[in-house]
Amino acid sequence: MSESSKIFTYAVDGLAYTVTVYEENGEFFADITVEEGAMDVNAIYFGDDDFSGSSESLNGPLNMNGASLDGEKVQWDEATELSRPGLGPAGEDKETYLQTGDTMTVSLDIESLDEIGIFGIRATSTTTDAGSIKAVSDDPEAPEEPEDPEEPTYEKVFFGEVFSDSGDPLGGTFILDEEPDPNPYSIPALPEGTEPTFDNYLSHFLSEDIGGDLAAVQSVVFYSTGEDGAQEELFRIDAPQGGFQSADELLAAYDDVLDGTGDLSCMDLMASLSLEANADALPEAGEDLDADDFELV
Repeated sequence: MSESSKIFTYAVDGLAYTVTVYEENGEFFADITVEEGAMDVNAIYFGDDDFSGSSESLNGPLNMNGASLDGEKVQWDEATELSRPGLGPAGEDKETYLQTGDTMTVSLDIESLDEIGIFGIRATSTTTDAGSIKAVSDDPEAPEEPEDPEEPTYEKVFFGEVFSDSGDPLGGTFILDEEPDPNPYSIPALPEGTEPTFDNYLSHFLSEDIGGDLAAVQSVVFYSTGEDGAQEELFRIDAPQGGFQSADELLAAYDDVLDGTGDLSCMDLMASLSLEANADALPEAGEDLDADDFELV
């Protein structure tokens, strides 16, 4: 699949710019943005990364004679005049004169971004020592994709059906991130190698292995290991009146909590965002798990 955009950069003392070439509604454009300094963009040149064949050129002061890339003479597939050299009566208001922060958009007569592997700009009235440039850029940078935030992980999740008046868990299903050895209380755990995200805990709770009844869940409680080595509750999500009607509803409530728009029953959500640092601090088998405190299913 072809790229949806390409970014070329160029920087010398006194001048830096980027060129972003992209497709929009079936048409192709180049956004030329000056990051530092100024220049009068008189012509653009571009071509693919195959330097064979004849080279396009513009006459007179708009030529790119002598331009090279890594010591190799450049072969251009297209050359387009944008303006004549000199600011003229318009001065700095000239349409092709770009200063720091300015962007000019140029239409490109191409059918695919694959046709552009190298980009050149012929500019005068530049803020470089020479006062003009025959700039060549290749190796376009791929636009940075936003990184997906890491999902918080938990050492234990309780799908609670019965709680004491003080909120202590009495009946429901505890699920651990890893099965302890030994496991005297037969506490369920995620399948080996499963990342302990809430999505995976919920899927395991509803699987045939557990057979959990989501409609009976009154509250979901999240745990981690505290600094003293004991497991502590991080926060819990209470079911709405009538209970959770679907896994999607519970996941939406969980996402609201992570986004800061949901209601927490206890503890500080921020603690849940740094659980990975405690991932290997699982308590000894049976620690903090009293069989009289809850019912196993």
